[in-house]
Amino acid sequence: MGATPAWPPRSAPRLFVPGPLAAGTSIVIEAGQAHYLAKVMRVAPGDTVVLCDDVTGEWTARVAAAGKRDVVLEPRERLRGREQVPDFWLCAALLKKPNFDLVLEKATELGVRRIQPIVTRRCVADKLNPERARMIVTEAAEQCARTALPELAPVARLDALLRDWPRERTLFFADEQGGDPAAAVFSAQAGPAALLVGPEGGFDDGERAAVRAHPGARAISLGPRILRGETATIAACALWMALAGDWSPPGN
Repeated sequence: MGATPAWPPRSAPRLFVPGPLAAGTSIVIEAGQAHYLAKVMRVAPGDTVVLCDDVTGEWTARVAAAGKRDVVLEPRERLRGREQVPDFWLCAALLKKPNFDLVLEKATELGVRRIQPIVTRRCVADKLNPERARMIVTEAAEQCARTALPELAPVARLDALLRDWPRERTLFFADEQGGDPAAAVFSAQAGPAALLVGPEGGFDDGERAAVRAHPGARAISLGPRILRGETATIAACALWMALAGDWSPPGN
């Protein structure tokens, strides 16, 4: 006897759509998402699509119609609610576009709750296209089966970030000049946390002094090598998720 087929099929397309979703309704998919479903995935009436709305969770939906300009979907069954995301923020200095695209994508895949782009004195960029950034994190969330999109905050300057920092949240500062070993610090950490990572050229002396003087900040070391901004971000986020996030069963 063969194994029971997975439901919904693993090959079913996944999309984030505006919510809230509910059974017995229908939604019309247009523009890029319609092209993806109709032309790339070649869905036909009766096929299954998996939908997420960042509000109610994950649903199966039936394709009711697939035209040249739009696709009509009918939500049927809620598979799971919106996931509980670890309370971990990423405060990342803007990098060159391809490198920061990678930061957005991998931070989403790793389960970061909030992404806060920041501008420092040595940043090579000082602007971020919010629509493009939202597209990157949405596509990454679809690919890795997240049911909750990370919050994407507006770009802020480092001094403003420090000035308005919430007292209850620890700010782990990836300092290439040294700090406490990240693994030990993360293992002992409890409560809301965030990671601060600098740009290609690192923080300048004044910025580093300001961060170290902040009562909520704690300098950490990511090992003996100086890492690129995107590498430090990915490594530290993965380490935090493994030691203090949702990669281990509760209590471990």
